[in-house]
Amino acid sequence: MDARDPFEELRRRTRARVGLGRAGDGLPTAALLDFQMAHARARDAVHGRVDFARLQAALAPVACVRVHSAAADRPTYLRRPDLGRRLGEGDRLPEGPFDLAIVVADGLSSVAVETHAAELVAGLLARLAGFAIGPVVLAAQGRVAIGDEIGGTARATACPTSMPTACCQRRRPTRSRG
Repeated sequence: MDARDPFEELRRRTRARVGLGRAGDGLPTAALLDFQMAHARARDAVHGRVDFARLQAALAPVACVRVHSAAADRPTYLRRPDLGRRLGEGDRLPEGPFDLAIVVADGLSSVAVETHAAELVAGLLARLAGFAIGPVVLAAQGRVAIGDEIGGTARATACPTSMPTACCQRRRPTRSRG
C-alpha cells in the first residue's frame, strides 16, 4: 500500500489550497484557521486606506499630484468598478507631452501600495534618467484603468499604474533627444 499524499506534489507547485484534508464534513482546524486569517488579511487590504500624505513625503523631492477617481468613497469604489477607472470632476493634471506618467493608485490592496509603492517609483525613476517623466500621480479610489485617462490627459507615451505593479499601457517610450 502506498502511503504517499497524492496532493503533495501539487502543493509544492502552487500556493492554492489543495488537498487540505477533512475533519468530518469540514476542514481540519489548522486549515480552517489559516483560511480565516488569510481572508481577514484580504478584507483588511481591500478596505484599508493608503496614507497618500505619507507616501508623498516618502517620494520627496519627486513632484506629486493627488487626484481622486469618480468613486466618492470606498463602498462606492467596491460596488462600482467603472467609477474607479475614471478621474473625478475637477482634478487637474499636468499637460505633457511626457515619455512616462507614473500613477500610484490604492486599488484593492492598500497594504501592497504602502509597502512597495515608494520603493518601486524610486527604482523606476533611477533607471529612467533621460526620459521626460511627469509628476507622480497619486490616485485615491483608483483602479488600474484610471491610468489610461491620466496618461491620455498628460499626453504620456506610457503610463504604468502602480498597485504596486500593474501596468495600464505598454507603448514604448521614446528617449528625449536634447
